[in-house]
Amino acid sequence: MAVTVLTGAVMTTGALSPSTASAAKPDTVQSSLNALVTDDRMPAALANVVDREGRTHNYTAGVGDLKTGTKVPKDGQMRAGSNTKAFTAVVALQLVAEKKLALDAPVDTYLPGLLRGDGIDGRHITIRQLLQHTSGLPEYMESPVFEDFPAVRYRYFEPRDLLDGALAQKAHFAPGAKWEYSNTNYLVAGLIIQKITGRPIGEEINRRIIDRIGLRHTYFPAPGVTTIHEPHPKGYERETDDGPLIDYTTMDMSMGWAAGAVISTNSDLNRFYTALLDGKLLPPAQLAQMRTTVPADARGPGVRYGLGLTSTPLSCGGVYWGHGGTALGYRTRGGVTEDGRAANIAVTTTPTGAASQRVEAAVDTALCR
Repeated sequence: MAVTVLTGAVMTTGALSPSTASAAKPDTVQSSLNALVTDDRMPAALANVVDREGRTHNYTAGVGDLKTGTKVPKDGQMRAGSNTKAFTAVVALQLVAEKKLALDAPVDTYLPGLLRGDGIDGRHITIRQLLQHTSGLPEYMESPVFEDFPAVRYRYFEPRDLLDGALAQKAHFAPGAKWEYSNTNYLVAGLIIQKITGRPIGEEINRRIIDRIGLRHTYFPAPGVTTIHEPHPKGYERETDDGPLIDYTTMDMSMGWAAGAVISTNSDLNRFYTALLDGKLLPPAQLAQMRTTVPADARGPGVRYGLGLTSTPLSCGGVYWGHGGTALGYRTRGGVTEDGRAANIAVTTTPTGAASQRVEAAVDTALCR
């Protein structure tokens, strides 16, 4: 599959007219996206940025479909991956505010006997440790069923099936001993939320967050749904570094569930994190808990992890708050600052190495320009 088509179709909304563009300073965000496409072989890159004056800008680069060469839809939908964890954590903390859930209670308080395995005991793992990734639970995505991903791409997984894959492994460390990212933590958090509320996690996320703050282009996919509803760039992956790009746009995201199933847009993710920091989703006490962090250097220099929320240092000073996510075919990075700036960037394949770092740098550029 030829990748040369990636070099075309770059644009930004609200662009200067031809008569003034030549005299204007090049847009650093657009330049960053263009480089991700031309230099790093991303099929597409798209961004939504709210600047220091509160103005919103949308950007695109590359193509939305490698076969047809169609344009990238402005602010198109994509699989938001682990941004879902921030949504799940907000629901959990809302339940804490309602006194239906206690952060320092063990998992067994709500789901007795659920977590038992080699070094795994739900009597000694707290809700806080789940949300903070300090539980020691092994990663369910490392279970053998996911070694041949094409074979399970459209398979529906019950949460318990996924959890069994984690419990067949040994605990990585004693609860609270260190920080290590594991999707299993949010799988268990989702099960606890369902037990307390008596409703599916997707319905709780829709009711408590998406509908509440008007995220019109965000949803938790219903069981069996494998497509993306609204205009979107297609997502691709390479099986090898120099292999062809394979279209992974459609899949059953039950494998991500409370850890990674949400579909959204860059602008909706900016609205979500802005509303969260503005106190529109949580009372002050619970927002403070969410923003209480531990070092998470594996996610980048100076990155810290709270309860489903990360803080990342900016080159211009301060930090931005967000989460980011990866699902096959899509990666999103971004967040918001204390003074109201926001930036979210998506690319339509999973970058590695230096390319991954350049996606992070593009967020920094957008927030610091």
